[in-house]
Amino acid sequence: MDSSGWLAVADERDAAHEAVRTARDRWLAEGGVLVTTDYVVDETLTLLRARLGLREAHIWWSHVEGSFRVRIEWMTPPRVERARTWFFGWKDQAYSFTDCTSFAVMRELKLTHVLTTDDHFRQAGFTVVPDPV
Repeated sequence: MDSSGWLAVADERDAAHEAVRTARDRWLAEGGVLVTTDYVVDETLTLLRARLGLREAHIWWSHVEGSFRVRIEWMTPPRVERARTWFFGWKDQAYSFTDCTSFAVMRELKLTHVLTTDDHFRQAGFTVVPDPV
């Protein structure tokens, strides 16, 4: 799960809300677990607070923190180093450092699909869900 995916699910006014929520629900119905990173959680909380307010950010955090269907992967020094290498290695891309931390963790865990509206993940070689039209 990328922050744009979390935001789309949380914000009913988001243009991708229905598509992302449906994809998330389908994944969970199939027994999937949502994997995210502490950097994505940080970014999501900050963006939720700015977009929807502190109350909505708190509600989101309560759901994520208490869910056995969400696994937060923490950035360790080796993971941060791999993200740094990705960040500075792709001079022709405008990847955020948070995206690069996700790329590093996804590669390590051999994850191929990401729930996001951010096309940078597709550019980095991952399968974006839902598939943008």
